[in-house]
Amino acid sequence: MNEVLVNDSMVHGDLFPFAQIRSVADIRLGIFTLREKWEKIFGLRVLDMSRDQGPGQAVSANLVPDRTFAEAYQSGKHARLMESEKYQPRLLEFPWQIFEWNDEMLRSDFMWITKGRTSCPIPSSNRLIRPGNIFLESGARVENCMLNASAGPIYLGQDTEVMEGSMIRGPFALCQGATVKMGAVIYGATTVGPYSVVGGEIKNSVIFGYSNKSHHGYLGDSVIGEWCNLGAGTSNSNLKNNAGPVRVWNEAKKTFLEAGLKCGLFMGDYSRCSINTSFNTGTVVGICCNIFGETFPSKYIPNFSWGDRGMSSYELDKAIRDIEAWKKLKNHSLGEGEIQVLKYIFENS
Repeated sequence: MNEVLVNDSMVHGDLFPFAQIRSVADIRLGIFTLREKWEKIFGLRVLDMSRDQGPGQAVSANLVPDRTFAEAYQSGKHARLMESEKYQPRLLEFPWQIFEWNDEMLRSDFMWITKGRTSCPIPSSNRLIRPGNIFLESGARVENCMLNASAGPIYLGQDTEVMEGSMIRGPFALCQGATVKMGAVIYGATTVGPYSVVGGEIKNSVIFGYSNKSHHGYLGDSVIGEWCNLGAGTSNSNLKNNAGPVRVWNEAKKTFLEAGLKCGLFMGDYSRCSINTSFNTGTVVGICCNIFGETFPSKYIPNFSWGDRGMSSYELDKAIRDIEAWKKLKNHSLGEGEIQVLKYIFENS
């Protein structure tokens, strides 16, 4: 059995805003998305139950694959495994688990992707701590930087660039085509997704791809979707002043849930904020939002919000026009299928 059929309907709302435009299987955790883990690490092609036909019993798309489950699935024994009290599968249920689990996922993905391989040479202009825990793919560029892999591995993907003066502490992954700008300060456990651009200070955050946090400002314990842009000086709080538990909006239950003591910003795809925006602890931003104003934005900003505290709606035609403009900056275009998804979400939000 070389295919795995996944069903992402069960946790769709709980993973708001990251499971609206994509399958849960396409959420990034570590170096890879869940789909890429199935396919690259375990050799199982993923079929989406909503779109494809496939054999066997469907697996929830939020199951984080591991070797025990993959082997059981290939032998048709996964149902029995799931009933075993000894096996505790990891299920991605809430968005804050993405950054909470990223440390472990970065380490395991790094072990797989580098096993039996040799890193491209690391230029001598850099200062390295534990260079054996640093891996550069072909085309990765890094000069005059501090790379400290003593606390976790550092992975620089194909055609990435870390500009001079940056300080990076692992575990850290810079995925294909992404860029770290000059003088950035990045702590683990952080993933910068494909073709994203980051700068300033980042800690324990996951950026899915094609997004920009290009300037100074702090991003911590946060998850940023695709095609987002954080204006210069944007920062988020990840710890309350009273060190109490952070409450985060849950779209499925229409209420706030406790998400631990540290929790920053969750920003859905195609959303942007203006310069010097300050986000409170546990802020949730839906998709296609344009955030600006003189005060703290609300802790929950619905889809297609425009301005300060969601006071008005981002008109669909203007949202699509602006997304097209942002995609052109990275030599992409908005497909008809994507437009239809956006229309559906707009009409049902």
